[in-house]
Amino acid sequence: MAGKQGLKQGEKVLFAIFAAFVVFAVIGYIAMETIRMRSDKPLYAVTTHYDFSTLGKKGSKIFREARCTSCHRAVRNGTNMGLSLDGVGSKRTQEWLLNFMRDPEATFGSATLDHGPLPKEASYVAEMPVDQLQAIAAFLSELRADRGSPAAEQPPEGRSDFIDNMLKWLAPENWKDKYQDVREIPTK
Repeated sequence: MAGKQGLKQGEKVLFAIFAAFVVFAVIGYIAMETIRMRSDKPLYAVTTHYDFSTLGKKGSKIFREARCTSCHRAVRNGTNMGLSLDGVGSKRTQEWLLNFMRDPEATFGSATLDHGPLPKEASYVAEMPVDQLQAIAAFLSELRADRGSPAAEQPPEGRSDFIDNMLKWLAPENWKDKYQDVREIPTK
């Protein structure tokens, strides 16, 4: 039986580099958690908010009881398997949301992954009573996002050097003749 062969020089170097990455990752994680726990400010700015009406509160309860949080995230609860719905009220109207829940593919304009007719996972949503769907639509429409947040329809107010430079480098010269800069469109 042959003896064990030791690691070659290149293998030792690769293992050392890998070990260094692991050590740096652990140190970075510990430092980040220490700073986060000792800080009185949130690590990330909260850019979504809500002010629920009575119907919106009822819709929030129905949303959770109907297992919507098994796929969606809303009010910072649920999973990320489907879309995060925080801020959806800044992009969609209550009427659009209601129409989507009742007939998702017709409202969306194409096939959807989980909403729609059987055998889709969330086909039960369209079968729910209209008053429950109206409550859920009210709840979702009240999930708002600050302008400029990832969930908002509008970019941040004012000029952005980053956006201006990207447009200067990537956009064709005549883009202003064809398109309006969304930062210059007044908000509702």
